[in-house]
Amino acid sequence: MLALGLMSGTSLDGIDAALVETDGETVRATGAALTIPYDDDLRNGLRSVLGGTGPVAEVEQRLTQAHAQAVQRLLGQAGIDAERVGVIGFHGHTILHRPEQRRTWQIGDRALLARLTGIRVVGDFRSDDVAAGGQGAPLVPVYHAALAQGLAAPLAVLNLGGVGNVTWIGADGTLLAFDTGPGNALIDDWALTHTGRPVDEGGALAAAGSIDRAAVDGFAGHDYFSALPPKSLDRDDFQAMAASLVAGKGAADGAATLTAFTVRAVALAAQHFPAPVSRWLVCGGGRHNPVLMRMLAAQLAAPVAPVETVGWDGDALEAQAFAFLAVRSLRGLPLTFPGTTGVPQPLTGGRVTVF
Repeated sequence: MLALGLMSGTSLDGIDAALVETDGETVRATGAALTIPYDDDLRNGLRSVLGGTGPVAEVEQRLTQAHAQAVQRLLGQAGIDAERVGVIGFHGHTILHRPEQRRTWQIGDRALLARLTGIRVVGDFRSDDVAAGGQGAPLVPVYHAALAQGLAAPLAVLNLGGVGNVTWIGADGTLLAFDTGPGNALIDDWALTHTGRPVDEGGALAAAGSIDRAAVDGFAGHDYFSALPPKSLDRDDFQAMAASLVAGKGAADGAATLTAFTVRAVALAAQHFPAPVSRWLVCGGGRHNPVLMRMLAAQLAAPVAPVETVGWDGDALEAQAFAFLAVRSLRGLPLTFPGTTGVPQPLTGGRVTVF
């Protein structure tokens, strides 16, 4: 089936859209992909509803319309009619994630998207898992495993979006996955506050600064890092702690220290792996930050490389994953597992809406 995936990440950077030919078990082919950055108005609107407060309905409608435009642009770019697409996997945008309260909230109007595109839509991927006692995240590990067939294992696939998450894939296909800690969120928010730009482009700000090692050690003492996986985070879970640890620092020193926070969190994640990995493959926006990548290479005990080194598209990977998950949902195949979200047994999920 030709499926289209849409991902709106916690890093508040934009919408990723990608085409995948899949039966929900193997990846037959990956197709065209694109990223559409949010305009400032939509980005600010999304910031205003984080935590589940503010003009949620208004922002949800604008977000959905932006996703419909992304679908139309992608299909136009690929020269594909909407009738050829069997399903859209629509993640929406997470504005609240509290699995310990059995709550998770991704905004995005499936019915509106289906009407605007003329394609059936699968969304609401996380709710069933959270209702069953799972963490509701991460969802991408089963796609990582499908892509990794034939690669040497154990290996780790690290996604650095707003929150970092890792998938450990064992030699026998066993999956362990969990959120490592902050990904780009702390760095992005710091950069926006101190430079007016939503990211530390090229890691330039961090490269000009000095790391406060004591602050990094204090950050590493948080109980989250010693807690056993599966486990997951909301984008803002470390905001208050991080703010206190870098308070009073200049723009460059703060960026350097916050980047080091992300790297230490990843390094601490490795203590939970059942066996050491042969390498780390990195996807998500964080792999474009050379300072972050150099720090990872210095602290991790195995080679670190972007996923492009094995032929994957790191910018499109999460959007591809939701296309894959949508097909699995249609087929009633499990999306989450005890080792990925802590759900008691393999569980399917998602809601289907037709136009």
